[in-house]
Amino acid sequence: MNRKVTVVGGAGNVGATVARAIAGKELADVVIIDIAETKAAGIALDIYETCPIIGSDSRVIGGADWGAAAGSDIVVITSGRPRGPDMSRDDLVRVNFEIMKSIAPKLVEHCPNAIIIPVANPLDAMAQALYRLTGFPRERIIGMAGVLDSARMSTFIAKELNVSVENVSSFVLGGHGDTMVPLPRYSTVAGIPITDLLSKEKIDAIVKRTAGGGLELVKLLGTSAWYAPGQAATEMVEAILKDKKKILPCSVFLQGEYGITDVFVGVPVKLGAHGLDEIIQIQLTAEEDAALKKSAASVKELVDVIGM
Repeated sequence: MNRKVTVVGGAGNVGATVARAIAGKELADVVIIDIAETKAAGIALDIYETCPIIGSDSRVIGGADWGAAAGSDIVVITSGRPRGPDMSRDDLVRVNFEIMKSIAPKLVEHCPNAIIIPVANPLDAMAQALYRLTGFPRERIIGMAGVLDSARMSTFIAKELNVSVENVSSFVLGGHGDTMVPLPRYSTVAGIPITDLLSKEKIDAIVKRTAGGGLELVKLLGTSAWYAPGQAATEMVEAILKDKKKILPCSVFLQGEYGITDVFVGVPVKLGAHGLDEIIQIQLTAEEDAALKKSAASVKELVDVIGM
């Protein structure tokens, strides 16, 4: 295979899930990089030995050598301290910023043309840190957040209505945290808005559970989730590598779109071979617009903490 995806922090739960999913779909060869060099090599070998069973010709290697990442089409950044039961995403900002500072020079040196997908929390702030630290164009720094949040919302809608998840399409915008903005008007079942199918009380409950979805799992697992986040990042990787022009909610650097400037916030975007192809601007109600701007302000507070 000619395409290459590097997963930084690939010895962790999220990173290993991303690497496994990419190899399983035969999207690209995979390089797993982690400071836990031996573990990274072991996980890579385990995934590689799985490939003959599932019929994938992806090659998978792992270790701590950034030289192996050279020429990567995409780099998925999963490095970072996981969220504990008593931590908010905001608590993570300083410690994970230090990790981004160590990664950014490696990206510039070894992967200067790669598209970067940050996954580490607090997501929007870490995406902005990498954007500032690398100097890469905004089209090549695309944070994974809305895909995961929307998937959680779709799960709860499908369960409430007892329908196939394939019929459900959800949209969640804003920062990846407590101020995210689920949009019931744009969330549908077989094209029917859920506002026509569910009571306001049930919709409000779904919206609340979606916003608290990460913390709910932290309380159950004692750490951050990994299967859904890993699969969400993989969906973005696939859309980019296949130039699908797929519209997904992702965290990108806004420069006036939605009336928001100079901050990473989740909005619907079109993903293609060059990364961010287009930011899709949808019509928001006054209430939705206010919620999105409040979410952006919350992200901006974090960004100011780390001086980015």
